[in-house]
Amino acid sequence: MSVGRALAGVVTPIYLALVGFGPVELALYVMVVAAGSAFLSTAIGTLSDRIGRRVFLITVPLLTALAAGVFALTASHVALFFAGALGSFGRGAGAGAGAIGPYQPAESAYITERVTPGHRNDIFGRLTFASSLGASVGGVVALLVPSTHAHGNAATDLFRVAFLVIAVVSALAGLIAVALHESAPAHRGTAHRRPRFPRHSRWLLYRLWVTNTLNGAAVGMFGPFLTYWLYRRFHAGPGAVGVLFALVNVATMASSLSAAAWARRWGLVRTISVVRVLQSILIIPMVLSPNFALAGAWYLVRMLVQRIGLPLRQSYVVGLADTSERASVIALSNAPSQIATATSPLLTGYLFAEANLLVPFEIAAVLQLANALTFWGFFRAHPPQEEREVTGPAPPPDTE
Repeated sequence: MSVGRALAGVVTPIYLALVGFGPVELALYVMVVAAGSAFLSTAIGTLSDRIGRRVFLITVPLLTALAAGVFALTASHVALFFAGALGSFGRGAGAGAGAIGPYQPAESAYITERVTPGHRNDIFGRLTFASSLGASVGGVVALLVPSTHAHGNAATDLFRVAFLVIAVVSALAGLIAVALHESAPAHRGTAHRRPRFPRHSRWLLYRLWVTNTLNGAAVGMFGPFLTYWLYRRFHAGPGAVGVLFALVNVATMASSLSAAAWARRWGLVRTISVVRVLQSILIIPMVLSPNFALAGAWYLVRMLVQRIGLPLRQSYVVGLADTSERASVIALSNAPSQIATATSPLLTGYLFAEANLLVPFEIAAVLQLANALTFWGFFRAHPPQEEREVTGPAPPPDTE
């Protein structure tokens, strides 16, 4: 999935610009796709706690494949909006490692049920490593797209091969998931009698809503527009952007594998908080860079830091959630973030069109810094199980 999603993140924003999407229409596209992804992710999270995980690991990649097929065939704006929303397709995510799609709540819960708490951070680090590897391949495949700036149907012809590659690898991911085995845990047998809203993990969910909303607004301000920003600011085509993202993913693989070691040394909550602070600061020199090479270098440094925090944050949430509510908590905790991610791009599109290319990124840096400080304030007294076993129990959460 990371091969396809990384390639889509490179080619789709540029393709949309070439078939007539202006900054505001591109922002609307990002909003529609983010809203579709939020709906699917929330539904998948709550349903997978009731009916199982495997079915979503099969069907969601097939929806992405279908969306890619539509992009390969038409430049119709209506069709592209519809396909993008259905397949959570191509809204851009920078170098894209870890971006696997709206089935992530089901996947994270599936994995957590099969590992001990002491190995959870390592496993999520290896998953991010695998996503980085796939995203590296996707970035290189972007070289298939010529740098010629065709428009309309001519652009569709130029980009068709890339979209067909995305369709094939996404469909392959769904077929691979058919081989996964899943036995229904006992609590799913009484799922129809349980409330859909998590009851035991409410304290965790309420705090995550605040921190994730801040982070979602930050990510929505710049993440979906990074390819477009590089294209507008430095006239970088899909080949150049794809190679940059591939290099970033190759260079940052070790960060993913080292994440668990940093957590053991500093503590999980402290590591996530420090990483988020550094991520916010490193946005500024990147967007102030005078050329593509320097901007790419700062982006690489930022992603080295980001790759440490990504698997740890995923691991922390599933580690603290109640066993019977894991996927629901992942999905519902991300819902405000996805709503913020879906709405903040409209401000970015307006600022791109009416102000300049820097202001949205600067606002995003402030929001991400606020996210880091809030996360530390909420969770510093709530270490995960493996740390509590060493240091003693944490204070009981306020569940009211």
